Amino acid sequence: MELIDKSRQFLSEANQELKRVTWPARKHIAASTWVVIGLVLLIGVFFGVVDFVFSKLIRIVLG
Repeated sequence: MELIDKSRQFLSEANQELKRVTWPARKHIAASTWVVIGLVLLIGVFFGVVDFVFSKLIRIVLG
């Protein structure tokens, strides 16, 4: 029974904490999401170009 009581207490306290959270506005979340997507694409292109250049250099050196 102690495990059940502790579980109930934990869930009750977690629920109280979630009520205190200030959630960001939908507009802010959307803007942050686009920033993350843009940065991921930019970094992906950068590493793709670096990989291509190094591949060409290695083929020339080992050629």
